[in-house]
This record gives sequence, C-alpha cells and structure tokens, in this order.
Amino acid sequence: MTNFNFAELDNCFRNNDFPSIENDNKGIRFLKLRSMSRKATMEEFFDLHEINYEGVSSRQYFQTAFNLNEITDAQINDFINSKYLEERRERMDNQDYLVDQLSRLQYFDWGGSFGNSLEKNIVNNYVKKIQSYDKINEEIEGSLLTSLRGYTLNSWYNHWTSILIEDLFKDHDAILPTVGLVKKIDFFINDVPFDLKVTYFPEQLLANKLRELGYGNELTNLKRICRSLDIHIPNDLKNKALKLHLYNKVSEDQREEACKFISTLKEHKKNIIQEAEADPAELKKWFYENQGEARFDASNRFFLVLTDESDLSNSWKLKRNIHFLRENINAHLDGISNDMDGLETEFYWHVDQQTYSCKSDILFLKYTE
Repeated sequence: MTNFNFAELDNCFRNNDFPSIENDNKGIRFLKLRSMSRKATMEEFFDLHEINYEGVSSRQYFQTAFNLNEITDAQINDFINSKYLEERRERMDNQDYLVDQLSRLQYFDWGGSFGNSLEKNIVNNYVKKIQSYDKINEEIEGSLLTSLRGYTLNSWYNHWTSILIEDLFKDHDAILPTVGLVKKIDFFINDVPFDLKVTYFPEQLLANKLRELGYGNELTNLKRICRSLDIHIPNDLKNKALKLHLYNKVSEDQREEACKFISTLKEHKKNIIQEAEADPAELKKWFYENQGEARFDASNRFFLVLTDESDLSNSWKLKRNIHFLRENINAHLDGISNDMDGLETEFYWHVDQQTYSCKSDILFLKYTE
C-alpha cells in the first residue's frame, strides 16, 4: 500500500489511474470525499462536526477535509448515507409514478438514428446529401422526425431506469452510495468503488458462440427457413432490423417446422447464456475489450445483465420491472463476500496494446414468463 498525499491522489484521479488510488492507504477516503466535495455539501459536513472553515477557500474544502485527522472514515460514511437518504425519500415518493410512465413505452426503437450518433446521422445522411429545400423539409417531417422521436424516447427511458436501478443497489446495507456525481463510481461495496453497467447479453458474442456451435449465421438461417415456408423476405430493411422482423414472423408461424426452428434457436441461446453465467470471466473480459474507444476506461465495474429468456428482444423491458429487480439484486448483495480478490479481472486493450487489471462483478437476471 502507498501513502500518497492529496496532490498525488488528485493526479491519479485526473489520469483515470484508479488502481493506484485503491492501493493507497487513503485512496478510498479520497474518493468518498470527492463525491461530497460540492461547496454546500462540504459546508454542511463541516458545520455538522463543528469544524472551523473560516478563511478557507471553497476550492480548498476537499483537500482540507482530506487532511483533517479528526475526520474519521465512519463520520464520512454516516454523512454520505444520511445525504443519500434525503435524496432517496424524494425519489421514493415519486417512484410509482415514474415506473408507470416508463411502462407506457411500448417499443424500444432508436428510429434509425444509429444509437447515440443522432447528430452524425443528421449531418451525413441529410445535411450533406440533400440539396433540395423541399426534399429536406419532407425528410424532417418524415424519417428524421422518427429518428428524433426514437432517440429521445430511448434516451429518456435509459436515463430514468438507470436511476431506478441505481437506487435499488444503493438501498442495500452492503452498499455505500456516492453523494454527488463522480466519474466511474456509482457506489462502494466493502470500500471498493464500482461503476454500474446495466446491459444485455452482447449480440455479437451470441453470434460468435452460435457459429462456434456450428449453427452458423442467424440471419442466414432465418432467411432459409422463410424460403422453405414461403414467408416473404423484404428487401428494404437493414440486417439488424431484418433479423428481428423475420424472427417475429417465424415465431408467429404455427407450422411444425417454424416452431421447431424457433425452439432450437432459443435453446442454443439459452445454453450460451447459462454457460456464461456459470463461468462469467470470458463475458466480463469481453465487455471491457469491446467498449467504445472514445469512452475507454479500466475502472471497476458491476455488470447487471438482463435477459428475457422467452424473447431476448424484450430484455429492455426488465429495466422497469422494479419488483423483479429488487428481489434479485438484494439476493445477490445479501450473499456478497467481504473478499473482493475473487473479482480480479484482466483484459487486453487493442488500441494501446496494454493489459489492464481491475475488479468486476456480474449479476445475470433472467426472466421467463
């Protein structure tokens, strides 16, 4: 363990060197105080413990608190928990309303906006391609409006379900929340910081595993069964949308061949996910090694993997199933070990060709009607 001073820890934080912070004797203290370093919050903390901060610049509050030996870790933890409970009471009063509103979203469709790249989509496919004033107005009222609506609704849904799920974790006694926003930290488990990632089983990894099993390409097989059953295959959809479209059509077909095809495909996917749950090391490594380059980091992560086993395309709905989520999250946290060594994860980042080490936990939540 190191004994860095405040400036050294602050430098580690700014350079995203979280392993060095965690391996320091006062690193976790630094991160906890960092989460409560806003001016009003620090002044409330100082007043509570009768600490004189007269003449201290608000920019120095964080460092002052860090260096005060009379401030104990227990006092910091108690204050963080009390502040969280204040915020939580307000959200709890509004929780039923929020869940009801989120349940009104019937389709999780980005509307052709290519995920989070709506601006890039507008510039590349409309601004730079269309010269006609009338034509671009038509597109604004048509496909562009669809993209904007889909992007906005999906972003709204992801934002508020993330808050709901974070609260379910932070409500548990094993969790110490953060007070304010801290990059790459949502909460602490046994004094280990974690960034919560709510996600689904990766489509690409699922496709890779299907090929390893000798199943081949899912879309190719869907087209084959559709031709066999004389089910129309449209030519105006991109591969991702076409795969979902054909899957739904075959799923709704009651002929024996269609039922057998869907049953076999579901069974393959179910087995792949079960294998990952039994030995999650590969999946955790995959999540780190396939993250977006622009947002790369090697912080500790807690992966919550949601799966609707009856229909993977509906897994997004589980993010608002608050009773199902609470029961399973609490069960996992009830049994969590004080020993975090078993969560050590190592992965290789192809961009800088370096190997990184961190801690990661994973919870599979599988739902079957």
